[in-house]
Amino acid sequence: MRVKIKLILCILGTLFLMQLASILPAAEIPEFKHIVLDDNIGKVCYAVTVADVNNDGKPDPVALSENRLIWFENPTWKPHVILENQLDLDHVCLAPHDIDGDGLIDFAVGAGWTKKGTIQWISRDKENPDGLWKVYPIHIEPWVHRMRFADVLGTGKPQLTVSPLNKTEGDGARLLAFEIPEDPRTERWPMTVMSHQFNRMHNHWHFLGVTLTASQEGVHFLNSANDEFEVQQISHGANGNSPAQSGAGEVKLGIAKRAKWIIAAVEPMHGNNLVVYLKNPRPDDTWKRVVLDDTLGRGHALWLADIDGVKGHEIIIGHSEPATGDIKGPGIYIFTKENEAGTEWKKHILDNGGIAVEDLIAHDFDGDGDIDILAGGRNTHNVKLYLNQGMNKKETP
Repeated sequence: MRVKIKLILCILGTLFLMQLASILPAAEIPEFKHIVLDDNIGKVCYAVTVADVNNDGKPDPVALSENRLIWFENPTWKPHVILENQLDLDHVCLAPHDIDGDGLIDFAVGAGWTKKGTIQWISRDKENPDGLWKVYPIHIEPWVHRMRFADVLGTGKPQLTVSPLNKTEGDGARLLAFEIPEDPRTERWPMTVMSHQFNRMHNHWHFLGVTLTASQEGVHFLNSANDEFEVQQISHGANGNSPAQSGAGEVKLGIAKRAKWIIAAVEPMHGNNLVVYLKNPRPDDTWKRVVLDDTLGRGHALWLADIDGVKGHEIIIGHSEPATGDIKGPGIYIFTKENEAGTEWKKHILDNGGIAVEDLIAHDFDGDGDIDILAGGRNTHNVKLYLNQGMNKKETP
């Protein structure tokens, strides 16, 4: 219920307020080392993620093309193809998790998204560890588009959440949660429909049992209450005269300096606007909408992370078509908060023209304590890793 959402925000805001000092953000961003992991992964690198695939304690970059899944062994970045031409085209999304409970990473994968819509999971062949992985079906849902693991049902175990792009039945796309059965290879995965009221639902995100959605109808919270999911609107997103010009397409939630909640969004779907929504820890405050950039060409990848080592999140944004502003791209930019109110942000170039970004993720890949960035390209067909070299001089609380 709405009270639970407010309580979570209030508790988390208080915890962060206790931890964060009242400081201004660093003025610049660190240097990054650019590493091309694959210069031609396929037609499109649809998705990237991170997982310790070989169970050696090191996070490995993972990339999904229209017909292959590849992981790059840390720290040599040697590529390993574990899925190839075994599913319907195109592969579009993936989510890592130890699905069968054997202590090793598996992957859920969505494929055939514009035609059939298959949801399945793959597991390594232990008798042939260097071979392609085995495929196990879960469900068919046309327009399958994004997936993640999170405990949205409150069972104490994560479920696979899946958001299709378009509706196939009812009033909108069905946001689904699949519970992992005792034997995921042979048993049916119980399915819960979390919502079916959003159209053009391009992405979703989770935190502490609450789900964020980005759709034609805008940005919303979903929260489980009494076996149902209550919906709370944060914003209607972009105002437009058509579905393609309305709402939001990407969404992430994070924390800025001074314990202020931020939601970052790309508006509308594949849109030109990078937007931040600002909120103080008090649960009754409304979210303030601030447009940071209105020049993007097909904004399509978004992440929030502490890039500069000063507590609080920066906004990382990628786009896949040329921009209308002075910085043409396509590429990746990092926005740093420039005032305490969060209404002014500075745009920094990470990659201008070197990658037409379809997806990106932020993680410490090299174990040095600094957050790195992994990105996959659309028209550039490449996969790149950006290793954070650290700030020469970090501000301290």
